[in-house]
Amino acid sequence: MPQGKIKRLVSDRGFGFVEGERDDLFFHHSEVQGVSFEELREGQTVEYTIGQGRKGPCATGVRLVQK
Repeated sequence: MPQGKIKRLVSDRGFGFVEGERDDLFFHHSEVQGVSFEELREGQTVEYTIGQGRKGPCATGVRLVQK
């Protein structure tokens, strides 16, 4: 499962971007698992799967990596 860091969160709109292994990937708050979207912070490491959104690849099943 790929890992990346949260690059940007747009809390008032409910989405963010993960700095992935190749590109930045969009993720929607509904794809966050294990914690609430409000608990996420920029710079945290997450794991995810790559899915297909309306505008291209996106991060799905986003989970916070506990270190």
